[in-house]
Amino acid sequence: MPNIKSAIKRVKQDIKRTARNRARKERLKKAMKAFDVALASGDAAAIQVAFKKASNLVDKAGDKNLMHRNAVSRKKSWLARKVNAATA
Repeated sequence: MPNIKSAIKRVKQDIKRTARNRARKERLKKAMKAFDVALASGDAAAIQVAFKKASNLVDKAGDKNLMHRNAVSRKKSWLARKVNAATA
């Protein structure tokens, strides 16, 4: 444990940020799994809803620097290709 006041504050901030980031990543993973389930079901309406949710969370992950911007672009492209193939 640090002795310096600013270092103590940094540790507290890191704990909060880590918890927040972990929650965001978990939310993203659940949305991606829900998208996979919707794809497997074949229901076009469910696929669109799951796509919007997953795409939105991927964008937010990029905004919060949880994912690199190129990874965000790649993930969204992958989602869109899956949606287009399923609905075509």
